[in-house]
Amino acid sequence: MAATLFTNARIVDGTAPEPAEPVSVVVEGGTIREVGKAVTSAKARTVDLKGRTLMPGLIDAHVHVVAGVADLGANARLPDSLVTARSFVIMREMLLRGFTTVRDVGGADFGLKQATEEGHFPTPRLVISGKALSQTGGHADFRGRYDDRPSVIERHRLGALGRICDGVPDVRRAAREELKGGADFIKIMANGGCASPTDPIHFLGYSVSELEAIVEEARMAGTYVSAHVYTDEAIRRCVEAGVHSLEHCNLIQPETARLAATKGAVAVPTLVTYDKLVSDGPKLGFPPDSVAKVDVVRSAGMDSLRIMQKAGLAMAYGSDLLGEMHRYQSEEFVIRGRALPAQQVIASATFIAARLLKLEGKIGTVAPGAHADLVVVDGDPLQDLSLLTRQGRHMPLIMKGGDFIKRTSLN
Repeated sequence: MAATLFTNARIVDGTAPEPAEPVSVVVEGGTIREVGKAVTSAKARTVDLKGRTLMPGLIDAHVHVVAGVADLGANARLPDSLVTARSFVIMREMLLRGFTTVRDVGGADFGLKQATEEGHFPTPRLVISGKALSQTGGHADFRGRYDDRPSVIERHRLGALGRICDGVPDVRRAAREELKGGADFIKIMANGGCASPTDPIHFLGYSVSELEAIVEEARMAGTYVSAHVYTDEAIRRCVEAGVHSLEHCNLIQPETARLAATKGAVAVPTLVTYDKLVSDGPKLGFPPDSVAKVDVVRSAGMDSLRIMQKAGLAMAYGSDLLGEMHRYQSEEFVIRGRALPAQQVIASATFIAARLLKLEGKIGTVAPGAHADLVVVDGDPLQDLSLLTRQGRHMPLIMKGGDFIKRTSLN
C-alpha cells in the first residue's frame, strides 16, 4: 500500500461552520499519520487537492444491507446466496457515495461482516446488530393475520431483518445468541412499524422487564441497545430502560427529548425513507397497508429534528432505505438541511456517528491515528449539502483504509 500525501486540503468534518485553512495530510499503511501545514513525506505520492474539500469518510448509522427488495417479508424468504450477492452490490454503491462505514441495524450476520473485512470486494466498514429482536406480532414478524405457523427459532435466513422472541428468558437467550454470533450491539423493535403487517405504529414492543433484560445483556457484553421507536411513549420507555440508540423518533416530544439528552442517548432520524416509501414504494413492491402507515410518521419528521436539536439530543445520520430505494441514501443530507445547520448535518455523519459506533478517533475524523477513510468534494458542502448527493458525482476521490476506491483527475 503506497503512502499518499494530500496537499492544499480544506478539511470539513462537522466540527466547524467553515472549512479549515489548507493543510497537508499524510496517509501511510491505511492510517492517517500526520495532519498539518508543514507536513511532508519523501516516500509518498503527492495529490494536490488545490483547495478542494477533504472530508472523513461518511458514516450511515441506520442501514439494512441485506434488504435487496422493498417487501421485507419476501426478502426474508430469499435464498442466502442471492441475498449475499445483492448485498455486495448495495454496499459497493454505498461506498461510491462516500459512505466508508455503515451500521446495519437488522439482518447482516458475522459472515457478511467477515467477508467485508477480508477485502475481496469494495464495501464500507460494516458494524452489525445481527438479527433485530421482535415480539410476536411486532415489527419483525411478517407472518400476517392468517399465518399461524410457528415462528422460526433456530435457522434465520440472511434476508430476514429480525427474529421473534417473547418473555424475559427468551429475550435474554436471543440477545446472548446474537452477541455470541458476532453482533456489535443489540437491536430491538420497541414500537409498531410501517413495513410489518400486524403492528400499528402506536403498538409498544416488549414489556419494561423485557427491555431491561435486553439492556442488561448488552451492558454485560460491553455494548448497547438500539431501538426502533416512533411514538413519544415508546421512546420514553426505552430511555428509562437504558436504551442508548433511538432509531427514527418521528413523534418525539420536547420533554422526552430532554430526558434522552440527559441520559446521553443518541437519536438516528431516517427521514428520507418515508419520502421514498410513498413515492417509490408501491411500484417496488412495498405493501399497500404499509404505505398507508408511512404518513402517520412522515409528516412529523421535520418537527422532530427541531425538537431534538433544541433539547440538545445528539443525532447521528441514518437512511433506512430498502431495495432499489438505496440509491437515495445521500438525500438525507438535503432533507435535514431544511431544518438544521449544515454543520450539524455533516457532524451527524462524521464524529457523532463515530461515537455512537464506538469508533471515535478511528472513523469520522481527519486526524493522526484514524483510518485513512477520506472523501474529496468539489465545492463546500457547508454551503451546499447537495454536493454530497448524486451518487458521488462531486466526489472525485474516495479512499478507504489508504486505498483509492475512486480516483478521477483533478483539473
